[in-house]
Amino acid sequence: MLADKDRIFRNLYGIEDWGLKEAKKRGAWDGTKTFIQNGRDWVVDEVKASGLRGRGGAGFPTGLKWSFMPKQSDGRPHYLVVNADESEPGTCKDREIMRHDPHLLIEGCLLASFAMGANTAYIYIRGEFIRERERLQAAVDEAYEAKLIGKKNIHGWPFDLYIHHGAGAYICGEETALLESLEGKKGQPRLKPPFPANAGLYGAPTTVNNVESIAVAPDILRRGATWFAALGKPNNAGTKLFCISGHVNRPCNVEEEMGISLRDLLERHAGGVRGGWDNLLAVIPGGSSVPCLPADTCGSLSMDFDSLRELKSGLGTAAVIVMDKSTDIIRAIARLSYFYKHESCGQCTPCREGTGWMWRVLERMARGEAQKREIDMLLEVTYQIEGHTICALGDAAAWPVQGLIRHFRHVIEERIDQYAANPNPDGAVREPVAAE
Repeated sequence: MLADKDRIFRNLYGIEDWGLKEAKKRGAWDGTKTFIQNGRDWVVDEVKASGLRGRGGAGFPTGLKWSFMPKQSDGRPHYLVVNADESEPGTCKDREIMRHDPHLLIEGCLLASFAMGANTAYIYIRGEFIRERERLQAAVDEAYEAKLIGKKNIHGWPFDLYIHHGAGAYICGEETALLESLEGKKGQPRLKPPFPANAGLYGAPTTVNNVESIAVAPDILRRGATWFAALGKPNNAGTKLFCISGHVNRPCNVEEEMGISLRDLLERHAGGVRGGWDNLLAVIPGGSSVPCLPADTCGSLSMDFDSLRELKSGLGTAAVIVMDKSTDIIRAIARLSYFYKHESCGQCTPCREGTGWMWRVLERMARGEAQKREIDMLLEVTYQIEGHTICALGDAAAWPVQGLIRHFRHVIEERIDQYAANPNPDGAVREPVAAE
């Protein structure tokens, strides 16, 4: 269990004031000028040595990503773009950082931008986050007034920070769609290459990072890479914000060590599964886009990138969605399928057509009005979508369905058998599904 002295987000629950004065008491903006005086390479090397992996879902090494930016400018400006478009169902960690500890994010933006030779950064915030945007803007204004950021700030690196409010589209959480939206275009992903580090925002070198990834950087530099690397597990270092929702007694956000067991996480912080551990049916461990895991795999499950990948799931955003035995698992995954159908930008045919097709089939399966041969047909369609789209939304739509079939095929088959035995219970009239 993470010791209080090792916590980075000391005001996660908003008990103390969010403003600059209290943020400084918690350690923010301490030693920032010294870090900049140590040079760009030092900052990048410290983040690399810490083992920090991106907290937005992919888990790519953050320091390595920063190092992809050109060392010298070819005349084009460099940009940092912070992805605050937190639209993954079940995920609500970045919101708390922006509401209760915004100065950690602002300081992180300055240091990360310096490390990549950027004098300008943008925070792209989710359309639905109205109050969070206001709070973050107030903190940015405080930082400008105190000359912590700006053209002639006290740290010696000219730096401007802008907040851009999105329009509420899930697809804009994909980094290139975010850049398109930031430029005032339709939020649709770009083909890669070129990658943003070569041609990103306005055609200039750009790095896109998640809020949490940027907000932890100042503490890594303050306390040292070895401190951060000593927390968690090898290749899965540091602390992590977990969002726990669903059928638990106390849904919450909590900062814990990477690699904590799922059972410890739920029982220590969320009051355990509703009705006790034996009432657990399944868990989605990393936000709605990763495959669910059945209860029999969860007893000693380690919450880290590598352990979950071995189980054909993922840590993702660490949004733990708990489902007890009262859950209709087929209908739950069908509901997620509808979400991805609704949020598909429509640019790629496999995603545009496949997400709607999967949702309609799952709706019939939830009622039992399907044939057993359609289960394998549905699985085959997920493989035709996965990996065949410009961005990862196609994968995100396919993986929950794959997890359902992998672990709960028997539930689908039982539902089909039940319907076949009694297709019209008590004269019920079924609701048709569009375009079925």
